[in-house]
Amino acid sequence: MTTLPVDIVLPDLIAALRSHNRAVLQAPPGAGKTSRVPLAILDADVTPGKIIMLEPRRLAARAAADRLAEQLGEKTGQTVGYRMRGDSKSGSRIEVVTEGILTRMIQSDPELPGIGAVIFDEFHERSLNADLGLAFVWEIAQVLRDDLQIVVMSATLDAAPVAALLDDAPIITSEGRTFPVTRHYLPRALPPKTRIAHATADMIHEIAPQSTGGILVFLPGEGEIRETAKRLNLPADHHIRPLYGAMPFKDQRAAIAPVTQGRKIVLATSIAETSLTIEDITVVIDAGRARRSRFDPNSGMSRLVTEKVSRAEATQRAGRAGRVAAGDAYALWTKGEDGALAAFPPAGIEVEDLAPLAIELDVWGSDDLSFLTPPPPGPLAEARALLTTLGARDGQGKITAHGRKLAALPVHPRLGHMLLTAGKQAAPTAALLSSRDPLRGAPADLSLRMKVLRGNYDGPGQINHAALQQIKADIPRLAKGLDDKPHLELAAQLALAYPDRIGLRRKGDAPRYVLSGGKGAVFDATDTLAGQRLIVATDLDGDTREAKIRQAAAIDEATLRDLYGDQIHWHDICTWSKRDGRVLTRKQETFGALILDDRNWTNPDPMMIATAMCDGIRQLGLRFSAAANRFRARVALGRDSDPSLPDMDDDTLISTLDDWLLPHLDGVKTTADWKNFDALQALRSMLDWGQMQRLDTTVPPHFTTPMGRKTPIDYDGEAPEITLRLQELFGVTRHPTVGKTPLRITLLSPGQKPVQTTTDLPNFWKTSYADVRKDMRGRYPRHPWPEDPTQADPTLRAKPRGT
Repeated sequence: MTTLPVDIVLPDLIAALRSHNRAVLQAPPGAGKTSRVPLAILDADVTPGKIIMLEPRRLAARAAADRLAEQLGEKTGQTVGYRMRGDSKSGSRIEVVTEGILTRMIQSDPELPGIGAVIFDEFHERSLNADLGLAFVWEIAQVLRDDLQIVVMSATLDAAPVAALLDDAPIITSEGRTFPVTRHYLPRALPPKTRIAHATADMIHEIAPQSTGGILVFLPGEGEIRETAKRLNLPADHHIRPLYGAMPFKDQRAAIAPVTQGRKIVLATSIAETSLTIEDITVVIDAGRARRSRFDPNSGMSRLVTEKVSRAEATQRAGRAGRVAAGDAYALWTKGEDGALAAFPPAGIEVEDLAPLAIELDVWGSDDLSFLTPPPPGPLAEARALLTTLGARDGQGKITAHGRKLAALPVHPRLGHMLLTAGKQAAPTAALLSSRDPLRGAPADLSLRMKVLRGNYDGPGQINHAALQQIKADIPRLAKGLDDKPHLELAAQLALAYPDRIGLRRKGDAPRYVLSGGKGAVFDATDTLAGQRLIVATDLDGDTREAKIRQAAAIDEATLRDLYGDQIHWHDICTWSKRDGRVLTRKQETFGALILDDRNWTNPDPMMIATAMCDGIRQLGLRFSAAANRFRARVALGRDSDPSLPDMDDDTLISTLDDWLLPHLDGVKTTADWKNFDALQALRSMLDWGQMQRLDTTVPPHFTTPMGRKTPIDYDGEAPEITLRLQELFGVTRHPTVGKTPLRITLLSPGQKPVQTTTDLPNFWKTSYADVRKDMRGRYPRHPWPEDPTQADPTLRAKPRGT
C-alpha cells in the first residue's frame, strides 16, 4: 500500500482516541485523511462498534467508500458500505454517510446503538448538517455514551475552536502533501467587469499547451461551466468533463474517472474541493469564486450569491493539483488580492435558512446544545415562526405530531407540509421544487415545468435533461409512504408549502405584487404570469426591497379560500393616510398582508377616528393658536413655583397625544381640520381646578393696572410682557412680576408710541423719566407730567382745552 503523509500521525490519533475518545485532525489536501483514518481505527480495534464517517456530498461519500473497500481488497458493501439519499450499501464495520443521514440516525435512536466512532470529514465546509451533527454527537457523548469516539478532520479548519468545543480534545497535525504544488498568481488584477467564464477560458487556452496531465478548473456554478465550455477551442484529445451537483450521479462519477487516452479537463464547482481524488489531475485553475446560499430573515427568502473564495477554500482547491504528482495551481487573482481574502468561508448556520435546523432542535426537545457557531437568534426566530405557520409547532412552541412527521421527511419543512397534506400527488411538485430548474430561459410559470415532467411540453426555453432526470428519479422516493389524498391543483399544492408567498397584484400597470408575508415582489413585464391577480411565488431572487419572481403559478381566489378560509377575516380599518391627508375608514377582508376586498366603512367609532388622527398629527406636527401658545408659556413659567403643573414642551405633548388631545378631536379627520383646530381647550384640560387657580394667581393671563383695567400679558417672548400708557402706572413703586419673573413693560406715549421698555420701573422713575418728561411735555402739554411720578395718581385723561 502506498505510503501517505497522514500515516505518520495515525499512531498519535489512535492514542488520542484511547485516552480521550476524541481528536481533531489537521492534514493538508492529499495527505490521505479520508482513505486512512477509518481503516486505522478499524485496524487498531479501539472500538467494537461500527465506524461512521460523514462526507458533505454524495459523490465524495460514494468515492470514499469505494476507495476504502479497494484498500481492503473487497467490494463496497462488505466491510465498508455507504448510505445516502436514495442509495445505500450496508457495510459491516465502516459506513460512509452523507450528513443528513446521521441526523436521522440520531433522531431515531439518540444512543446510536452499535456505533463506536463518528468521523466528521471535510468539516471545514461548515454545512448546517455538519454543525448540527457535531452538536448532537457531542451531547450524546457527554450524556448517554461516554464511550462514543469523535474525530473531526479537515485540511483548512481552524482546529483550536473545535478542540475547545470538545472539551480540549487533542489536536493531531499532519504536515505535507503527497506531492508539492506550485501556486501561480496573475501579474495584474482583472478589469472590474470581466466575465469570469471568459477569463477562465482564456487561462485554460494559455495553460493547456504548456502543461501535462489533467486540468481541474473551479468555477462558481453550472452557468459559468457551460459558458466556459462553449468558449474552449482545444485539440480533439482534450476531453471536457463538467462536474456539478445537479448532474446525474453516473455522470459525476464519469467526470472523476480517468480517460483512456488524451487528457481530461474537468470544469467543476466547489463539489471538487472535497475528498475526491480526480485521476490524472496535475493542474488546477481557480476562478476564485464560490456560490453560496444567503438567507435574509427580513425577506424570509434565500438567494444564491457569487462571492470571492476564502483563503481556506483557495488552499483546498490548490491542493487538488498534488494528489497524483507534483502539480501547479493557477489563481485568477493577484498575490496582493490573495492577502485580502477572508480567512474562512462563513458557516452555513450563519447564512442559511434555519427552518431545517429549527425543526431538528424541536424534535430533540432542547436548544441547549454546544454549537461551534450558535444559531443567530433572529433567523432562528423567523424559522420557528414559519414552523408555527406550517402547524409544526403549537402555541407554546412545542413540536406537534405533524411537526415530527415533517422532520422525518428528506425535504425542507415547507415541502414536507405539502407532501403530508396533499399526499402522493404532490411528490412530483416536491421533486421539482427541490431540484434545479428543468426549463431554462422560459417564463416563470411552474405549470410549464410540470408539462416538461409529463413529456408534453413544446413551448419556449431549453429543457435541462440532467435536472429533469434527477427530478424523475426523486419522485418515487418522495412518494414512498404517502397516502392518496383528494385531488389538488398545482397552485393549491404550492400554496400549502408557501402560505407566506401568495401574491396579490398591486394597482397600476407594472406587474408588482404584495406577498401574504408582507414583502414585495415583481415579475418581468413580459412574463406570461404578469397579468394574474393572484399567484404563488416559489422562487425569488431574495432582493430585500422588491424580489424578482423567478418561479410561480397562478392561483384563483376560490382555491385560496378553500385552503385558508379560516385565516381570511374582515377587519375594520381606521388609519391615517399620509398620501390622502386624512383618516381613512374602510372594511377590509384580508389574508395575511393581502387585501382581498375593500369597502367603505360608514359608521366608525369616533374614538377610533381620533386615535388615527393622532397618528396623523404625529406626522403633521403640532399647531397652536396664539392663545394656546400663551397658555403653554404661562404653564412653563408656573412650573418654576408649582412642579405639579404638566410639562407642555413639543416632545412631551407629541409623546402623550392620546392622553391630552384625543378626547378633544371630535370631527377632526383631515389636514385642513387640524389646521383650523384650536388646541387651547385641550391644553387647559391638562390642569385640574386647583392647578388652574394657582396658575391664574402666579402666572395670570392679565395684568390689572392701578386703575383696575385688565391688559393681556404677552408670553410669546423671552419674558412675559405688557404694553400700556406711561401715565397709567403713576404711583407704582414696585415693579410688577409674574411669579419670580419681572414683567417686561413697554411704556407708551399718549400717542401710543413706545417711549421706553423696562424691567425695573422704580429705577426708570429715578433715572430716565426726567428726560422722557422733558421731551413729552412739549409734545403733549395737556397730559400730566409730574416731577415725582411715584406720588401722582394714575390717569388716562388729558386736561380740557383752554385750561
